[in-house]
Amino acid sequence: MLVQLVVMIFIGIVGSFFSGLLGIGGAIINFPLLLYIPPWFGLEAFSSKEVASISMLQVFFASLSGMITNRLGSRGGESYVHKRLVIQMGASTLVGSLIGSLSSMLMTSETINMIYGILAVIAVLLMLVPTRASRENRTVSEVTYHSWMAMGAAFIVGGIAGIVGAGGAFILIPIMLTILKIPTRITIASSLAIVFLSAVGGVIGKVASGDIPLWPSLFAVVGSLIGAPIGALISRRMNVRLLRYGLAILIAFTAVKIWLDILG
Repeated sequence: MLVQLVVMIFIGIVGSFFSGLLGIGGAIINFPLLLYIPPWFGLEAFSSKEVASISMLQVFFASLSGMITNRLGSRGGESYVHKRLVIQMGASTLVGSLIGSLSSMLMTSETINMIYGILAVIAVLLMLVPTRASRENRTVSEVTYHSWMAMGAAFIVGGIAGIVGAGGAFILIPIMLTILKIPTRITIASSLAIVFLSAVGGVIGKVASGDIPLWPSLFAVVGSLIGAPIGALISRRMNVRLLRYGLAILIAFTAVKIWLDILG
């Protein structure tokens, strides 16, 4: 039990740290950590269903914790979270994800993996598009965007996220940065809140299915509550260009792995 406690808390800290740092739900990182690390320490391996359940809980609490930390540590007392953007994109993503998850039952695994791989490549290219420095200095109250475009993009991404079983933040963030032209720090803080809203439905579904291992999940959640605020705090002190390149590298690794699986 002690080894399991340490391992699961460690996994929770690592996954949620990058969640808070880069504004993603963390499922891209959590899933392989949960799948491969426990057996390295002589623990029983989790099934894919168990990994998905633990990861969903981690995403829920990590995004909530990182979102709160970002909101409390804003410039001049103003939150980095754009409330209207979160409500519009969060609701659209949730609806799209539900439709996508139902549609995925009609698709083959190869088709789903190819959709994921194509989107990951597009996300990397979008992340490499430079933004104007003047845009990065805007506060939440100064940010303007096209509401219908934001909701439409979130709905589409939510549908795709439902198909491939990912949180979708790794696509939403490049769209918010490049198409909606939202400043990087506001994008990262707001994307955590959007992921949180999307994760609510996922957690309800996992609890109802009964696939959640109780103690490992609780240990991972404890780690998530530690790591996400640390990542969020560091995020606010890092150069925004480093944040963009860091996220691009993370997505690139994901894209390479997916295409190796497809072509292998």
